[in-house]
Amino acid sequence: HEAFTAMRARGAQATDIVILVVAADDGVMPQTKEAIHHARAAGVPIVVAVTKIDKPDANSEKVRQELVAEGVVPEDWGGDCMFVEVSAKTGQGIDTLLEGILLQAEVLELKAAKNAAAKGVVVEARLDKGKGAVATLLVQSGTLKRGDAVLVGSVSGRVRAMLDENGKPVAEAGPSIPVEVQGLSEVPVAGADFIVLADEKKAREIALFRQGKFRDVKLAKQQAAKLENIFEQMGEGEVRTLALIVKADVQGSIEAIAGSLQKLSTDEVRVSLVHSGVGGITESDVNLALASKAIIIGFNSRADVAARRLAEASGVDIRYYNIIYAMVDEIRAALSGMLAPEKRESIIGMVEVRQVYHISKVGTVAGCYVTEGMVKRGSSVRVLRNNVVIHTGDLDSLKRFKDDAKEVKSNFECGLSLRGFNDLEVGDMLEVFEIVEVARAL
Repeated sequence: HEAFTAMRARGAQATDIVILVVAADDGVMPQTKEAIHHARAAGVPIVVAVTKIDKPDANSEKVRQELVAEGVVPEDWGGDCMFVEVSAKTGQGIDTLLEGILLQAEVLELKAAKNAAAKGVVVEARLDKGKGAVATLLVQSGTLKRGDAVLVGSVSGRVRAMLDENGKPVAEAGPSIPVEVQGLSEVPVAGADFIVLADEKKAREIALFRQGKFRDVKLAKQQAAKLENIFEQMGEGEVRTLALIVKADVQGSIEAIAGSLQKLSTDEVRVSLVHSGVGGITESDVNLALASKAIIIGFNSRADVAARRLAEASGVDIRYYNIIYAMVDEIRAALSGMLAPEKRESIIGMVEVRQVYHISKVGTVAGCYVTEGMVKRGSSVRVLRNNVVIHTGDLDSLKRFKDDAKEVKSNFECGLSLRGFNDLEVGDMLEVFEIVEVARAL
């Protein structure tokens, strides 16, 4: 959708052929036009897939006319763009679309060396509790193998493990193959190029050199931006700055959030992104928020115990979201001074998963320990893995030993199961919360 501008730009640069998907009942949307611009800027040919052709209000002729207005002309209208009408529901046109892609690949003579050191691009990156830094890499040439020393932007490492799109381990990946890679020193930037080098020492040296250059440039930009803000504030007198720190589950979310927040700045209030990063909210983030008078936003990301206590003690405001548009709407309302009382979540307890049992016909039952507060039967919970939200739902059962329990308080053990979720792991934390109505302030 429109928030994911950076993702579309990165996608166009990483592909050989762009499949432009346009719904037959919606027509050309603003983000469709943007995708066309990205494809043109990257010099990538476009194949148009007109979807939902099975719907009663489908109008492919209208789609064609709207795309022609954007310079995307069908082959049967004298242009060079292939148009295929498809339906995911009935399967209509799927084979034709695949044949069209293969034909386009032949015309473009898309070839890549296979028996060479791998090169490619980072599609997405995140921090995983058990695996560390994880990056989804698209191999564009050569073959990436387990054990290879890689340089990924300003990050280095050795490929410790590779998983395919189904999560199954693979030993190597050739051109046009995406793989999830473990073994990097830290989370790389999405969109960065990667290359395989002869040894890990060389990769580390280049990474350190790049990090030094990057920090120098970043520091210079930050100082310049601060001076400009000071001059603007001195000149205008009424300008206020809403400082924000954003922590999210993946790099792509940060880019989408940053782009959306920048659009909220007005003549009276400026939105300033003080810091952003992938992973849970830490004490360091809270201290930075305290020093810069910033509000912390966690997008599918939570504060650890130490960070939460420090935030409560120092009065730092931490806001949690899992939908970008809800976050943008709330901040826009705050900037407009239109905050009304709202229903908000109150965290009433934290529970640690210490044992997991898989019981047939029942599902997953977890042996747990209440570390803070309490847990009540029927409570709403979030499952946190490395302070990143992987599931939100309700308790299905709560027991003390073999008896049903209404509630279990801090420093006691309990057994529980979650409604519709069976993927609990030892070490997961359950954040127990309830909904309360409070006055809104930002």
